[in-house]
Order: sequence, then structure tokens, then C-alpha cells
Amino acid sequence: MIPGLDTDRNFLRRRFTIPGVTEAFLDPVVALATLQLCLLVFGHPLTPRYVVLGVIAFSLTFPSNVTLHESADRVLRKVVTNWLVFLAVLLLFGALTGYLASFRQPVLVAWALATPLAQLACHAMARLWLPELVRNLRHERRVVIVGVNPVGLQLAQQLNSNAHLNTRVLGFFDDRSPARLQDGMPGPMLGPMRTMAEYVKRTQVNEIYIALPMASQPRILNLLDELKDTTASIYFVPDIFMTDLIQGQMVNVGPMPVLAVCDTPFHGISGAVKRGSDIAISALVLLLASPLLLGLAVAVKLSSPGPVIFKQRRYGLDGREILVYKFRSMTTTDNGAEVKQATRGDARITPLGAILRKTSLDELPQFINVLQGRMSIVGPRPHAVAHNETYRKIVKGYMVRHKVRPGITGWAQVSGYRGETETVEKMAKRIEYDLEYLRNWSLAFDLWIMVKTAMVVFNDKKAY
Repeated sequence: MIPGLDTDRNFLRRRFTIPGVTEAFLDPVVALATLQLCLLVFGHPLTPRYVVLGVIAFSLTFPSNVTLHESADRVLRKVVTNWLVFLAVLLLFGALTGYLASFRQPVLVAWALATPLAQLACHAMARLWLPELVRNLRHERRVVIVGVNPVGLQLAQQLNSNAHLNTRVLGFFDDRSPARLQDGMPGPMLGPMRTMAEYVKRTQVNEIYIALPMASQPRILNLLDELKDTTASIYFVPDIFMTDLIQGQMVNVGPMPVLAVCDTPFHGISGAVKRGSDIAISALVLLLASPLLLGLAVAVKLSSPGPVIFKQRRYGLDGREILVYKFRSMTTTDNGAEVKQATRGDARITPLGAILRKTSLDELPQFINVLQGRMSIVGPRPHAVAHNETYRKIVKGYMVRHKVRPGITGWAQVSGYRGETETVEKMAKRIEYDLEYLRNWSLAFDLWIMVKTAMVVFNDKKAY
């Protein structure tokens, strides 16, 4: 899959293969099987109420968004967060309706704990056994690629490295001379494009991938005309996919399809879900933490001269300036054209401020920013305006992070890039994680970042 391109919307067409069906059904089916196993272990019959529970579980977890090509740590994160989101919805519904009391609590607890473990085990087995199963069923797809260029070579590498796809790249077609071709071709050169139609018919090619530059439109149209006399499936992989797509997807403007190259993930329902979760969680946090907030405000006021709340100008959604609230942790309140980042042993940090910064308690007032709509709970961390103006000129893609509201915590912060960024390389790495968040946002991803924040906040040596 091309990074950044949203293909989940074409699920019904995209996944009707053995690997695709496995990806879609594995988590829901395992959840049902685990529920049945828990009932057997506790000697409880499969009554209608548990049938309803199973139907709800299947409906809310199908289709699974965990794919076979993903890394082990990403599979772990997705399985756990997906299940936690499902449990939260189930518990909320059950508590509001009183339906939860009609189930045996030991069965539900065992099911809640056992299901993600069983799903992870089944994902591991699927990655181990599925390639061999697909090979034994002889569903090998014979593939040729048009274009010996970075796009074509990357595509060939993906097809060859994903065993569950069970594809064999027969070779490449290109009109250029061997001296002009890209090095590292993982397959033979089969000839110029004019010979491809005959080759495809003669060798029973299943799929053709056209990886030519968009400037080659006349050649592509001629090639498509020649291939109309074959039964091969034809896919176009334009060179635009070599760029760093942010929420890349096909959308329609009236009847005209257009490709989104850089867009926000928070349109329509996704935007409403994101904003609704921000309002609900931030209101709950402010309510529960109100005694703590009051106590910290008094402590800051008594510990050193200056305001309780430090308001700093930062860039928010679409690059508009916002005021971000924090408990003051320094003796100065820098907010001008030059803002020096806090460093280890910084003399400006007060003794109380050191504790607040270490535990991130200085960030608590930002939940007010969330209610105001200026920030989100999870998103790219906002930087001082002075830092933005510096780094936007030297870090590629820096301003793209402002296509969403800044967050109290973010993917970069829980991935080791919290605190001072004293080098351009560290800032570039932080931006890389911010853009990854934009490409892969989901409510489950937000939940995972919140969980990781709670895990690292008291054990982060980079917080000072």
C-alpha cells in the first residue's frame, strides 16, 4: 500500500482475497470465539443475551483495520486500542441501559482480558501460515510492471516482500535504453512497451502495473488501447505517490474524481468524533482535577513572583495564532520574537516549576484551551511562534502539522521526542512523528497515545 493513501474506503472491492478476508474477519471472529470459550469455561449456556452481545461485538469490530503487512508493534497498538474503545462503548451502553447487570461478571472480565491476547496470537499465526496456505492453493498472481523508475522499483519491492500477496513479478517493460534505466531492477527487462500486449496474452499475466510519470500520458493511453485485448487487471501508479501524502484519498467534486494529496483527517464524521471526544474528556478532567488545579494555582502564586498562568502565543489550526495556557514554571515569561527553550539545569525554572514540568502538571490549564476549541487533547504539540518562524524555513513539511488543532500530548512526545529540541535533526524527527499521526489518525490511535502518555509522564528524563 502506498504510504498516506486511504484505501479502507474501497474495502469491499479491495479485500475479497484470502489475505483480505482474513484481515477483515480475524479480530471479529476471534472475539466471538473467545466469548464462547469463556462461557464454556464458566459452565454458562449460550443464552439469547450473549447472542446479542456477540452480534454487537461483531458489528463494532468488523471490518478489522489491522492488516498483514504492518509491523508487530503497530499490530499490538491497534489490537489493544481497538479492543479498549470497544469495551468503553460497551460499558457505557450497558451502564446507561442497565443491560450490563444481566451478564455474569466473571464471564465478561475473562472475555475482556482474553480477547486481545487471543487476537494477537491469531495475527501471529496468520502471518506464519497464511503465505503457505495461499501458495498451496495456487493462487499466485503473475505481475508485470511498466516503468523502470523509483515508483516501479518500490512497487516491485512491496510485491516481492509481502509473502501473503503471493505475487510473482515476471519483469519490466520500458522504452528507454538500458543505459537510462534505474539500477537495482529486481527482475528481467522484458522489452519495450509495444511488445507487452502480445507478451501478456502469451504468458497469462494476471496484473499489470503502469508506473510511468504523469508526463507520459500519450504513451499510457496508447498502451491502454493495446491492452484492451487482454484479460489482465490494469493498475496505474502515478509518480505523485512518491511524495509524502497526508490523508491521501480519492474524493469527488461533483462527478469529477480528484486526488487529495495533503488534507486534514478531521472532515465530516471524523471531525465530529474528534471534537466530541475532546469536549467530553477535557470537561471530565477539569471537573475531577478542580481541587488539584486550585491547589497548584495557590502554590505557584506563593512560590515566586509573577502570574499564576503563563499565556504564550503559539500557532494553532491552519496556522492561526492562539494563546496557550500553562501554570507558570519559570521566573520569566518569554513571549517575544525570540524564545529560548528550557534546558537541563535552566536557572529560569523555579523549584516548584521543575516538579510541575517533570510531571506535566503545568499543562493542566490547556484542558481549558481544549474546551475553547483552540487545542485538542491529542495532536502535534504547539511551538512558540518564534520557533515556528525559525523551523518552518529549514524543516520540510513543518507547517503541515498545523492542519489540525495542536495537542496537549502527541505521537512525537510519547515516542521519545518530548522536551528540548536543541538540534535541527531532533526537530525534524519530531515533525516526522507529527506527520505520521496525521496520516494514520483514528480514535483508537488517540486512545493509545493517551495511555502511553500516562505511562511515560513520570519516567521521562527529557522533561525539564
